[in-house]
Amino acid sequence: MSQNKVYIAIDLGAGSGRVLAGEFDGMRIELHEMNRFANQPVELPSGWHWNPVSLYQDILEGLKKVAETYGESTVSMGIDTWGVDYGLIDGEGRLLGLPYQYRDSRTDGMMEAAYKKVPKESIYQSTGIQFMFFNTIFQLLSEVETGNRVLQEAEDLLFTPDLLGYWLTGEKTQERSIASTSQLYNPTLGDWDYALIEQLGLPRHLFKTISDPGTVLGRLTDSVAKETGLSGVNVITVAGHDTASAVAAVPSQSPTPAYLSSGTWSLMGLELPEPVINDQSFSDAFTNEIGVGHTVRFLKNICGLWLIQESKRCWRLKGEEVPYGKMASLAAEAEPFRSLIDPDDPRFIEAGEMPEKIQSFCRDTGQPVPESKGQIIRCIYESLALRYATVWEKLIRYTDHPPRTLHIVGGGCQDKLLNQFAANAIGIEVAACPVEATGLGNILAQMLADGEIADLSEGRRIVLASSLVETYRPEDSELWTRAKETFETIHHSHA
Repeated sequence: MSQNKVYIAIDLGAGSGRVLAGEFDGMRIELHEMNRFANQPVELPSGWHWNPVSLYQDILEGLKKVAETYGESTVSMGIDTWGVDYGLIDGEGRLLGLPYQYRDSRTDGMMEAAYKKVPKESIYQSTGIQFMFFNTIFQLLSEVETGNRVLQEAEDLLFTPDLLGYWLTGEKTQERSIASTSQLYNPTLGDWDYALIEQLGLPRHLFKTISDPGTVLGRLTDSVAKETGLSGVNVITVAGHDTASAVAAVPSQSPTPAYLSSGTWSLMGLELPEPVINDQSFSDAFTNEIGVGHTVRFLKNICGLWLIQESKRCWRLKGEEVPYGKMASLAAEAEPFRSLIDPDDPRFIEAGEMPEKIQSFCRDTGQPVPESKGQIIRCIYESLALRYATVWEKLIRYTDHPPRTLHIVGGGCQDKLLNQFAANAIGIEVAACPVEATGLGNILAQMLADGEIADLSEGRRIVLASSLVETYRPEDSELWTRAKETFETIHHSHA
């Protein structure tokens, strides 16, 4: 049993989940993976759904291992997940069907249906959120438009981390960072935008008191404590959106930290004290999500390593296994700037045949068609880096303190070739770390609740002491400047 304090981070992504134990020795946090498990959506006759019951069981298995390893050293736990998705709960506390997966097609046409009720500009003025077809606003509108009676039977709407927290403690909440991804939260008011909710015909009673990261949700129920062996352990409401937790762990003392959370999605932004909602941010499609301490994550969603992940999956289905470790070497050997894509082109959103879609884009834009795996991977890497550069040029106009460093956090920060390409394309120093930013940020919110740290700045110093930073400086600036001109032509022609 450890003599150090141990905090548990339950971190669920759209492809996998982990139960992490963070051991704090007074200076550093050392993370230990207690359980890793798959998180795969299930296609049913009603559409694509998540299986939260399976995830819950996997979490319990991880908590059992925590109890066996750390016992009474365990202080608390917190849950973060991907954004926008939710479960509906009836008056008896029962889950009304399996939650939908955000890429499900039931939101087709819902953006246009919403704009008929409320002008697009008005929705942005109220919420400051980038328009994405899968946002909660459009998922719920699809329930209204199809007359789904489940929406009328529901007493509570619980976002994914809130749902799992309810099952662990019996206590319900709607956490602020995850609520802010819904496009129904007003960051200026600091509350739900009830006027917008009513204009869209959504049930007002589903939107309740919002809680902040670093507050106690409740203790594990007696049945959970008995099953896992953890008794008297609190569940803390952390930043429930995984990107909010990741940004909390950005190891920067800058007044305006700049970050790129690199994973299935790439999220590039600034941490600001107040939301920025104006005609220019609307035109640039920047979003205002809430972070720890009521900070604002002013950012843009960019299609990220999804392009690599889906290409790998497609090749594997054809019997061609390409390990991630080999991908970078294949790309490095390929000819530079042979062909480029716009990563945010709509054809790349859905799963299936990703290499063929990339080839089709290049063919449609009159470029050499990438044939080999190395050419395809290099095309993805260079295109992502150049997309980062175009977003960066707009992003830094929103601050009077232009950042000198871009901090790349998350699993993608391990991709050294992409990190170097990002530095080359943007023309700024890139600092890559930590890989486990989400888990660390989750733990920092628990440490705030525990009184172990006074503020986020102190927590970020601990993260820096706990992680190895790799720095990348710009190279080949002339080549990348010319490539940026080509990319911008391609991007604007498909915007």
